Parts: sequence; structure tokens; C-alpha cells
Amino acid sequence: MTMDTIETIRYTRLAFGAQAEPLANRSFVGRIAVVLRSIARQIDRMLERRRGRLALMEMTDDQLKDIGISRCDAHRESIKAFWE
Repeated sequence: MTMDTIETIRYTRLAFGAQAEPLANRSFVGRIAVVLRSIARQIDRMLERRRGRLALMEMTDDQLKDIGISRCDAHRESIKAFWE
């Protein structure tokens, strides 16, 4: 599968509300919810990074050249763990 342009890659990110009230003023359940949202955001960022790295491997040599990355650089990036 090849991509015509990098613009064909579209991923939606999870939307989380902003924290309006200080954590200390929240109930126990409220604090747990804040922590869980924070963990979910972090996981979302890691998975987004992984999707971007995998997208590099789907690009043609010409597309990689356009963004200034060699095939070797793309491969090296794609084998990194998603948390790196």
C-alpha cells in the first residue's frame, strides 16, 4: 500500500476537557478521573508517535526525499518502541 501524500494520513486524537478545579479540591473519584485522563493522554501521544513512525515505512523513496529523510533513517525510526 502506498500513499500519494503525507496528507492522506489522518488520525483523530482523543479530546479531553481541561482541568478547571485544582486537584486538591476534587473528590476522590474526581482525582481518579484526572489521573485516568492524564494516563489516557500519555498513551494517546505514544500511539500517535508509533503511527507516525509506521507511516514513514509506507512512504516511497521520493516522498521520504521530499521531507529530507533517507530510507535508512525511516527504518531506524520505525523500529523504535512506541514509548521512545
